[in-house]
Amino acid sequence: MASTIDCIVDTLPMAKEIDKVSHHVNATTTAVIAMQTAVIAAEKEASDHVCEKVNEGFYTMIRSQISQKMAKLQSDVDSLLMQLSQQQKQLLSIRTRMERDYNMLLARYSKLFNGLNQNLRQRVTELDRPTINFALGEVEHITNRSKMLTATVPVGQLESVMQSQKILASNAKYQGMKVINAMRNFLSDFNEQRELTSTILLNGTAREAHLAVPVVMMETRIDKNGTTVDNIVMNDTGLSATMQRNIQNTINSNSDNLHWVNSNEKDTETVIEYSKMVATAQLPDRVKEMMTKLFLSTSYQTLKH
Repeated sequence: MASTIDCIVDTLPMAKEIDKVSHHVNATTTAVIAMQTAVIAAEKEASDHVCEKVNEGFYTMIRSQISQKMAKLQSDVDSLLMQLSQQQKQLLSIRTRMERDYNMLLARYSKLFNGLNQNLRQRVTELDRPTINFALGEVEHITNRSKMLTATVPVGQLESVMQSQKILASNAKYQGMKVINAMRNFLSDFNEQRELTSTILLNGTAREAHLAVPVVMMETRIDKNGTTVDNIVMNDTGLSATMQRNIQNTINSNSDNLHWVNSNEKDTETVIEYSKMVATAQLPDRVKEMMTKLFLSTSYQTLKH
Protein backbone atom coordinates (compact mmCIF):
# COMPACT_ATOMS: atom_id res chain seq x y z
CA MET A 1 0.00 0.00 0.00
CA ALA A 2 1.42 3.28 -1.05
CA SER A 3 2.26 5.87 1.46
CA THR A 4 1.95 9.63 1.01
CA ILE A 5 4.50 11.95 2.50
CA ASP A 6 3.50 15.56 2.76
CA CYS A 7 6.37 18.12 3.00
CA ILE A 8 6.45 21.81 2.79
CA VAL A 9 9.20 23.39 0.53
CA ASP A 10 10.08 27.00 1.10
CA THR A 11 10.42 28.75 -2.33
CA LEU A 12 11.13 32.19 -0.98
CA PRO A 13 14.91 31.97 -1.22
CA MET A 14 14.56 30.68 -4.75
CA ALA A 15 12.23 33.53 -5.63
CA LYS A 16 14.62 36.02 -4.11
CA GLU A 17 17.49 34.60 -6.13
CA ILE A 18 15.39 34.59 -9.28
CA ASP A 19 14.44 38.19 -8.53
CA LYS A 20 18.14 39.07 -8.22
CA VAL A 21 18.83 37.30 -11.50
CA SER A 22 16.02 39.24 -13.08
CA HIS A 23 17.59 42.51 -11.89
CA HIS A 24 20.97 41.45 -13.25
CA VAL A 25 19.38 40.43 -16.56
CA ASN A 26 17.71 43.84 -16.81
CA ALA A 27 20.99 45.56 -15.98
CA THR A 28 22.74 43.41 -18.56
CA THR A 29 20.05 44.26 -21.11
CA THR A 30 20.47 47.96 -20.34
CA ALA A 31 24.26 47.63 -20.66
CA VAL A 32 23.93 45.76 -23.95
CA ILE A 33 21.58 48.41 -25.31
CA ALA A 34 23.96 51.16 -24.18
CA MET A 35 26.89 49.32 -25.68
CA GLN A 36 25.01 48.79 -28.93
CA THR A 37 24.14 52.47 -29.02
CA ALA A 38 27.77 53.39 -28.33
CA VAL A 39 28.96 50.90 -30.99
CA ILE A 40 26.53 52.37 -33.53
CA ALA A 41 27.67 55.90 -32.67
CA ALA A 42 31.34 54.85 -32.86
CA GLU A 43 30.77 53.09 -36.21
CA LYS A 44 29.00 56.19 -37.55
CA GLU A 45 31.80 58.45 -36.33
CA ALA A 46 34.41 56.10 -37.77
CA SER A 47 32.57 55.89 -41.11
CA ASP A 48 32.23 59.69 -41.22
CA HIS A 49 35.92 60.05 -40.41
CA VAL A 50 36.86 57.51 -43.09
CA CYS A 51 34.63 59.23 -45.67
CA GLU A 52 36.11 62.62 -44.81
CA LYS A 53 39.66 61.29 -45.15
CA VAL A 54 38.80 59.48 -48.39
CA ASN A 55 37.26 62.65 -49.85
CA GLU A 56 40.22 64.73 -48.71
CA GLY A 57 42.65 62.23 -50.19
CA PHE A 58 40.68 62.08 -53.44
CA TYR A 59 40.62 65.86 -53.79
CA THR A 60 44.32 66.03 -52.91
CA MET A 61 45.12 63.41 -55.54
CA ILE A 62 43.03 65.20 -58.19
CA ARG A 63 44.70 68.52 -57.33
CA SER A 64 48.13 66.91 -57.48
CA GLN A 65 47.37 65.39 -60.89
CA ILE A 66 46.06 68.71 -62.21
CA SER A 67 49.17 70.50 -60.89
CA GLN A 68 51.43 67.91 -62.55
CA LYS A 69 49.57 68.26 -65.85
CA MET A 70 49.75 72.05 -65.63
CA ALA A 71 53.50 71.89 -64.96
CA LYS A 72 54.01 69.45 -67.86
CA LEU A 73 51.93 71.57 -70.25
CA GLN A 74 53.74 74.75 -69.15
CA SER A 75 57.06 73.02 -69.78
CA ASP A 76 55.86 71.91 -73.23
CA VAL A 77 54.67 75.44 -74.04
CA ASP A 78 58.02 76.95 -72.96
CA SER A 79 59.89 74.37 -75.02
CA LEU A 80 57.76 75.05 -78.09
CA LEU A 81 58.15 78.79 -77.57
CA MET A 82 61.93 78.47 -77.46
CA GLN A 83 61.84 76.24 -80.54
CA LEU A 84 59.67 78.74 -82.40
CA SER A 85 62.04 81.55 -81.39
CA GLN A 86 65.03 79.62 -82.75
CA GLN A 87 63.15 78.79 -85.94
CA GLN A 88 62.26 82.47 -86.30
CA LYS A 89 65.94 83.40 -86.04
CA GLN A 90 66.84 80.75 -88.59
CA LEU A 91 64.12 81.93 -90.98
CA LEU A 92 65.25 85.55 -90.59
CA SER A 93 68.82 84.48 -91.32
CA ILE A 94 67.66 82.53 -94.39
CA ARG A 95 65.56 85.49 -95.56
CA THR A 96 68.51 87.87 -95.15
CA ARG A 97 70.77 85.51 -97.08
CA MET A 98 68.15 85.06 -99.82
CA GLU A 99 67.67 88.83 -100.08
CA ARG A 100 71.41 89.30 -100.39
CA ASP A 101 71.64 86.61 -103.08
CA TYR A 102 68.60 88.06 -104.89
CA ASN A 103 70.10 91.55 -104.92
CA MET A 104 73.40 90.16 -106.16
CA LEU A 105 71.70 88.20 -108.96
CA LEU A 106 69.50 91.19 -109.79
CA ALA A 107 72.51 93.48 -110.14
CA ARG A 108 74.40 90.93 -112.22
CA TYR A 109 71.58 90.14 -114.63
CA SER A 110 70.49 93.80 -114.87
CA LYS A 111 73.99 94.69 -115.97
CA LEU A 112 74.02 91.76 -118.38
CA PHE A 113 70.65 92.58 -119.99
CA ASN A 114 71.43 96.28 -120.16
CA GLY A 115 74.62 95.42 -122.01
CA LEU A 116 72.70 93.09 -124.33
CA ASN A 117 70.09 95.77 -124.99
CA GLN A 118 72.77 98.31 -125.81
CA ASN A 119 74.61 95.89 -128.10
CA LEU A 120 71.38 94.90 -129.88
CA ARG A 121 70.44 98.53 -130.32
CA GLN A 122 73.84 99.29 -131.86
CA ARG A 123 73.58 96.27 -134.17
CA VAL A 124 70.04 97.16 -135.27
CA THR A 125 71.19 100.74 -135.84
CA GLU A 126 74.13 99.57 -137.94
CA LEU A 127 71.86 97.33 -140.04
CA ASP A 128 70.01 100.30 -141.49
CA ARG A 129 71.91 103.44 -140.59
CA PRO A 130 70.22 105.77 -143.18
CA THR A 131 66.74 104.87 -142.00
CA ILE A 132 67.72 105.37 -138.35
CA ASN A 133 69.33 108.72 -139.12
CA PHE A 134 66.24 109.78 -141.04
CA ALA A 135 63.90 108.65 -138.25
CA LEU A 136 65.93 110.26 -135.46
CA GLY A 137 67.17 113.37 -137.25
CA GLU A 138 65.31 114.39 -140.38
CA VAL A 139 61.83 113.55 -139.13
CA GLU A 140 62.35 115.82 -136.14
CA HIS A 141 63.48 118.65 -138.42
CA ILE A 142 60.52 118.09 -140.71
CA THR A 143 58.11 118.01 -137.79
CA ASN A 144 59.58 121.19 -136.31
CA ARG A 145 60.05 123.00 -139.60
CA SER A 146 57.81 125.80 -138.42
CA LYS A 147 60.31 126.49 -135.65
CA MET A 148 63.44 125.95 -137.75
CA LEU A 149 62.45 128.06 -140.78
CA THR A 150 62.47 131.80 -140.64
CA ALA A 151 59.30 133.80 -141.09
CA THR A 152 58.77 135.53 -144.46
CA VAL A 153 56.37 138.31 -145.31
CA PRO A 154 54.30 138.41 -148.52
CA VAL A 155 55.13 142.04 -149.29
CA GLY A 156 58.75 142.84 -150.06
CA GLN A 157 59.02 146.28 -148.59
CA LEU A 158 62.24 147.74 -147.23
CA GLU A 159 61.22 147.36 -143.59
CA SER A 160 60.17 143.75 -144.05
CA VAL A 161 63.36 142.87 -145.95
CA MET A 162 65.50 144.28 -143.13
CA GLN A 163 63.54 142.36 -140.50
CA SER A 164 63.76 139.17 -142.56
CA GLN A 165 67.53 139.57 -142.94
CA LYS A 166 67.88 140.08 -139.18
CA ILE A 167 65.84 136.94 -138.55
CA LEU A 168 67.95 134.96 -141.04
CA ALA A 169 71.16 136.23 -139.46
CA SER A 170 69.88 135.40 -135.98
CA ASN A 171 68.91 131.87 -137.07
CA ALA A 172 72.29 131.36 -138.74
CA LYS A 173 74.10 132.51 -135.59
CA TYR A 174 71.96 130.20 -133.47
CA GLN A 175 72.65 127.20 -135.70
CA GLY A 176 76.37 128.08 -135.75
CA MET A 177 76.39 128.26 -131.94
CA LYS A 178 74.79 124.79 -131.72
CA VAL A 179 77.43 123.40 -134.09
CA ILE A 180 80.27 124.99 -132.09
CA ASN A 181 78.83 123.65 -128.81
CA ALA A 182 78.46 120.19 -130.31
CA MET A 183 82.09 120.26 -131.52
CA ARG A 184 83.29 121.51 -128.18
CA ASN A 185 81.38 118.79 -126.30
CA PHE A 186 82.70 116.15 -128.66
CA LEU A 187 86.29 117.29 -128.20
CA SER A 188 85.86 117.52 -124.43
CA ASP A 189 84.36 114.02 -124.23
CA PHE A 190 87.10 112.72 -126.51
CA ASN A 191 89.83 114.17 -124.29
CA GLU A 192 88.18 112.82 -121.13
CA GLN A 193 87.83 109.39 -122.72
CA ARG A 194 91.49 109.42 -123.79
CA GLU A 195 92.64 110.39 -120.28
CA LEU A 196 90.44 107.72 -118.73
CA THR A 197 91.75 105.12 -121.18
CA SER A 198 95.33 106.10 -120.42
CA THR A 199 94.73 105.62 -116.68
CA ILE A 200 93.04 102.25 -117.16
CA LEU A 201 95.46 100.67 -119.65
CA LEU A 202 98.62 99.10 -118.26
CA ASN A 203 101.99 100.31 -119.39
CA GLY A 204 103.96 97.38 -120.73
CA THR A 205 103.12 93.74 -120.34
CA ALA A 206 100.81 92.50 -117.63
CA ARG A 207 102.27 90.50 -114.79
CA GLU A 208 100.71 88.08 -112.38
CA ALA A 209 100.61 89.12 -108.76
CA HIS A 210 99.32 87.65 -105.51
CA LEU A 211 97.12 89.78 -103.31
CA ALA A 212 96.36 89.05 -99.67
CA VAL A 213 92.75 89.65 -98.71
CA PRO A 214 91.85 89.67 -94.98
CA VAL A 215 88.94 87.34 -94.22
CA VAL A 216 87.09 86.75 -90.94
CA MET A 217 85.40 83.40 -90.34
CA MET A 218 82.75 83.37 -87.62
CA GLU A 219 80.99 80.34 -86.20
CA THR A 220 77.67 81.18 -84.51
CA ARG A 221 75.70 78.80 -82.30
CA ILE A 222 71.99 79.40 -82.93
CA ASP A 223 70.28 76.95 -80.54
CA LYS A 224 70.85 74.85 -77.44
CA ASN A 225 71.41 71.69 -79.51
CA GLY A 226 74.76 73.00 -80.75
CA THR A 227 73.67 73.90 -84.29
CA THR A 228 76.24 76.28 -85.76
CA VAL A 229 76.25 78.62 -88.76
CA ASP A 230 79.48 79.71 -90.49
CA ASN A 231 79.77 83.28 -91.74
CA ILE A 232 82.57 84.68 -93.90
CA VAL A 233 83.16 88.44 -93.77
CA MET A 234 85.58 90.33 -96.00
CA ASN A 235 86.25 93.86 -97.15
CA ASP A 236 84.38 94.61 -100.39
CA THR A 237 86.62 97.54 -101.34
CA GLY A 238 88.24 96.73 -104.70
CA LEU A 239 86.56 93.32 -104.87
CA SER A 240 83.73 92.59 -107.24
CA ALA A 241 80.82 90.35 -106.35
CA THR A 242 82.29 87.55 -108.46
CA MET A 243 85.65 87.75 -106.67
CA GLN A 244 83.95 87.73 -103.26
CA ARG A 245 81.87 84.71 -104.23
CA ASN A 246 84.97 82.88 -105.53
CA ILE A 247 86.81 83.57 -102.25
CA GLN A 248 83.87 82.27 -100.22
CA ASN A 249 83.58 79.14 -102.37
CA THR A 250 87.33 78.48 -102.04
CA ILE A 251 87.21 78.83 -98.25
CA ASN A 252 84.12 76.60 -97.95
CA SER A 253 85.67 73.90 -100.15
CA ASN A 254 88.91 73.90 -98.12
CA SER A 255 87.36 74.35 -94.67
CA ASP A 256 88.09 70.72 -93.70
CA ASN A 257 91.79 71.16 -94.43
CA LEU A 258 92.21 74.26 -92.25
CA HIS A 259 94.12 73.74 -89.00
CA TRP A 260 92.94 76.03 -86.21
CA VAL A 261 94.97 76.60 -83.06
CA ASN A 262 94.01 78.42 -79.88
CA SER A 263 95.53 81.86 -79.45
CA ASN A 264 96.15 82.89 -75.84
CA GLU A 265 97.60 86.31 -76.59
CA LYS A 266 95.42 89.02 -78.07
CA ASP A 267 96.65 91.35 -80.77
CA THR A 268 97.60 94.75 -79.33
CA GLU A 269 96.08 96.71 -82.21
CA THR A 270 92.84 94.75 -81.94
CA VAL A 271 92.60 95.49 -78.21
CA ILE A 272 93.30 99.19 -78.82
CA GLU A 273 90.70 99.48 -81.60
CA TYR A 274 88.10 97.63 -79.52
CA SER A 275 88.81 99.88 -76.53
CA LYS A 276 88.33 102.95 -78.73
CA MET A 277 85.00 101.60 -80.03
CA VAL A 278 83.77 100.88 -76.49
CA ALA A 279 84.92 104.29 -75.23
CA THR A 280 83.12 106.17 -78.00
CA ALA A 281 79.92 104.10 -77.81
CA GLN A 282 76.81 105.75 -76.35
CA LEU A 283 76.27 103.07 -73.69
CA PRO A 284 76.12 102.98 -69.87
CA ASP A 285 79.39 102.46 -67.98
CA ARG A 286 78.18 99.13 -66.62
CA VAL A 287 77.56 97.80 -70.13
CA LYS A 288 80.97 99.05 -71.28
CA GLU A 289 82.69 97.31 -68.36
CA MET A 290 80.86 94.06 -69.09
CA MET A 291 81.76 94.29 -72.81
CA THR A 292 85.43 94.86 -71.98
CA LYS A 293 85.40 91.99 -69.47
CA LEU A 294 83.82 89.58 -71.96
CA PHE A 295 86.26 90.66 -74.68
CA LEU A 296 89.31 90.11 -72.48
CA SER A 297 88.03 86.73 -71.24
CA THR A 298 87.19 85.47 -74.74
CA SER A 299 89.62 83.25 -76.59
CA TYR A 300 89.73 82.80 -80.34
CA GLN A 301 91.51 80.57 -82.83
CA THR A 302 93.85 81.38 -85.68
CA LEU A 303 95.07 79.41 -88.66
CA LYS A 304 98.23 77.46 -88.28
CA HIS A 305 100.81 78.43 -90.90
